Amino acid sequence: MTFEQFETLSFYFALSGLFLLIGLAIRDVLKTGDVPLFGRIMVWGVLFLGCAGFLAKGLIQVFFSS
Repeated sequence: MTFEQFETLSFYFALSGLFLLIGLAIRDVLKTGDVPLFGRIMVWGVLFLGCAGFLAKGLIQVFFSS
């Protein structure tokens, strides 16, 4: 494994960890803030779309670089 591959893999793992921590923080805020169901659905939908966009970007990069 080259240094560039290790760097890229570490970067993606760090971003994934950041998404996990953001998700845990949002869950805590929604639970303690007594947010209505519609608001919770919208918040989780936006978070999911952000993660899906991140994954799609990675897949597109792999597809075009090969």
